[in-house]
Amino acid sequence: MALTLKLDLEQLRGAIQAEYAEVATSPRKGFHFHTGRPLARMLGYAEAETDPLPDSVVESFAGVANPFVFGQLHPGEIVVEIGSGAGFDAVISAQQVGSTGRVIGVDMTPAMLEKARANAAQLGLSNLEFREGYMEELPLEDATADVVISNGVINLSPDKEVVFREIARVLKPGGRIQIADIIVQKAVPDAAREQIDLWTG
Repeated sequence: MALTLKLDLEQLRGAIQAEYAEVATSPRKGFHFHTGRPLARMLGYAEAETDPLPDSVVESFAGVANPFVFGQLHPGEIVVEIGSGAGFDAVISAQQVGSTGRVIGVDMTPAMLEKARANAAQLGLSNLEFREGYMEELPLEDATADVVISNGVINLSPDKEVVFREIARVLKPGGRIQIADIIVQKAVPDAAREQIDLWTG
């Protein structure tokens, strides 16, 4: 189904980037959503994996659930994360897949990418990289990933069918998804879906 909303995509992306740039640079400011270590504990992340991580890796985490409840990743797997932010889930993924695996995080917010790359370098994770791009146009070749993960990001796209087509494109045959996100049980009126502040607020 083609997207018919009267929504300025660039304006929407700009508003989302502004919101999450602040999460990257001022993570303790306080937002309308939970962040950081308290959120990771609330969502049931394994303390053995999260407690040793530096604050810079965890403080800007703003996910909605735990994609690893579907199972740990396997050594040697290639993982793509959509909307990798400051790299919290990507770092955990890189540790799970080990030196024979590879993790590619994709995000559209420069401040988050800068922080994520610094976090990967600080931890010496040579199997982890971050690329700038949109979830509707993933900067990846076909059949790249064994697993695609995402945490609270796909809900921010007005054209989710395109996002899932991209996920299918970059997955290898037999690949899997481990996605945590927000869904609604009732249809949202177009008038509400066309308000930028409701997407970010």
